[in-house]
Amino acid sequence: MTVEKLLGIKTTKRIDYMRIIIMELARITDHLICNSVIGVDSGALTGFVYVFQERERVYEIYEEICGARLTTNIGRIGGFERDFSPVVIHKLKELLDRLPGILKEFEKLLMRNRIFMDRTINVGPISAERALNYGFSGPNLRAAGVDYDVRIMNPYSSYDDFDFIIPIGTNGDTYDRFCVRQEEVWQSLKLIRNALDNLPEGRHYVDVPEFYLPPKEEVYSKMEALIWHFKIVMGEIEVPVGEVYHAVEGGNGELGFYLISDGGRSPFRLHFRRPCFIYYQAYPEMIRGGVLSDAILTMSSMNVIAGELDA
Repeated sequence: MTVEKLLGIKTTKRIDYMRIIIMELARITDHLICNSVIGVDSGALTGFVYVFQERERVYEIYEEICGARLTTNIGRIGGFERDFSPVVIHKLKELLDRLPGILKEFEKLLMRNRIFMDRTINVGPISAERALNYGFSGPNLRAAGVDYDVRIMNPYSSYDDFDFIIPIGTNGDTYDRFCVRQEEVWQSLKLIRNALDNLPEGRHYVDVPEFYLPPKEEVYSKMEALIWHFKIVMGEIEVPVGEVYHAVEGGNGELGFYLISDGGRSPFRLHFRRPCFIYYQAYPEMIRGGVLSDAILTMSSMNVIAGELDA
């Protein structure tokens, strides 16, 4: 989407809705693991084992879409590499029918559990002011009471076509972070259902032959497609000079991409705005004065992804 912004490519509603489905599936898998790990670190393993099965079902959907599971390569400049198959649609509908019941049971197990509440309420709190000062975004910021979500503040991929709730907390503690993520899973299911029910007809890519590889059958049968395929693969297509920033509301917050192009095939500069790298700096302050077991829970509730911490 960052490159599309640089190139001035406008995607269709079908592509946007397909992207929303993919991004919300990713949010669900992220939040399911985060919240179930909070349960594990407070002494409850059952919930983790239970919802992990649903994460596996989402990965089966990814596998059907693109052949990969965790390290998915779904998107392309101008759309998708392939369209959703009937099997994908069927698996999505199965997930939408099955997951709400699983979520309700998971919430019954933990949300009003006295042990879980004692272990998470007032544990690792941070105020809205301090969270903003540190540059928080995503569920960790909203749990502190700040109503900020990139999907609402700077809509992309036609998110403004949909009606959904942005949950916020009050105390910014581990329990609030758990509750915010749990409600976001419900909202993601709502978004996926609405996008699937209203999925427009059309192609899964737009007409930008200089950047989108043509279908293989056309490469074998049409001279123009063969030429574009050759030019793209051999690096003969140049990108305009420009400077752009684009962000999405990732599972852990604002995931941004700052791109500078000086022409040619490779960017002059590309920087990732990764949310975990930014809010992890608040961790020492959040655990100061607590006990060691609370430090573990606080880390789990922040959902720090180690791969984002490399400077």
